Amino acid sequence: MKDKAGLRPILADIICHGCWGFSFLASRTALNTAHVFVLLSHRFLISFLIMHLFPRQLAEMRCKPRQLLLLLALGVFQPALYFFGEQFGILHSTTIFSGVMIAMIPVVSTLAAVPILKERPTVGQLLFGLLSVGGVIGIGLLSKQSGRLDWIGVAALVLAVVSAAGYTLLARGLSGQTTPFSRTYAMLIVGAVVFTVLALARCRGDLSAYLAPFRTTSYLLSVLFLSVFCSVVSFFLSNYAISKLPVARETVFANLTTAVSVFAGVVILHEPFSWLGLVFCLVILIGIYGVQRAGIRKGSKSEG
Repeated sequence: MKDKAGLRPILADIICHGCWGFSFLASRTALNTAHVFVLLSHRFLISFLIMHLFPRQLAEMRCKPRQLLLLLALGVFQPALYFFGEQFGILHSTTIFSGVMIAMIPVVSTLAAVPILKERPTVGQLLFGLLSVGGVIGIGLLSKQSGRLDWIGVAALVLAVVSAAGYTLLARGLSGQTTPFSRTYAMLIVGAVVFTVLALARCRGDLSAYLAPFRTTSYLLSVLFLSVFCSVVSFFLSNYAISKLPVARETVFANLTTAVSVFAGVVILHEPFSWLGLVFCLVILIGIYGVQRAGIRKGSKSEG
């Protein structure tokens, strides 16, 4: 049976999470020059400005007061709360624990979609979803232990997981009322405002210190990649995919980010290659494929 959702949202998710997989390399490079809040401020400010290169889409944006509030709430969930929780979670926890917690985002989102959106995943989707999560956990176990786990790290990562799930559910709920462009625009403006305030506080209002990282070429190139591909392009594609795919099928692609980041580390940074790591990456891909096939079969049965 033909999949009603088509291949476009799946391709959108692949490109989106592929970009996010490479974002770790760009972030690692940029963080050698600037504090995380400064980096996030520059990233989202540039992204917000890029959105104004599309005047036609801006002119077509129409929102009722309630929709505007929901769009701002969307931006609070992602990127504001998510990046805040993720960054502090990684800083105050072990590599394995942070990796496992982030891998739980698809599971939490899928389970939350049952009572909120009335989207019930099949047994096959749940099993393949857990298989994909298992691949992420396996990769985490292969990594060297770093960091120290404390309550701040646990609370921050819980915040990241909850905010990511909240973003997915709210974006899915808004998909019939707003466009992917308007949702992306709202997310970027909230991210720009929140992280610029935090960055200026970090720099104590010193604009020269705030702008100093741009003197480094590697930083400038990294920020441009993060702004264009990992923010404008990826958030737009994510919002498009969420509007077309059920939560169980869309969120499982989050684990693709881990597989791509491992690939990027081996190919670009020449990090040690592990055959076991390759196996876990294949497990992730099999899990993602299985969730999609189970979702298509579910749609075919409902048609009959």
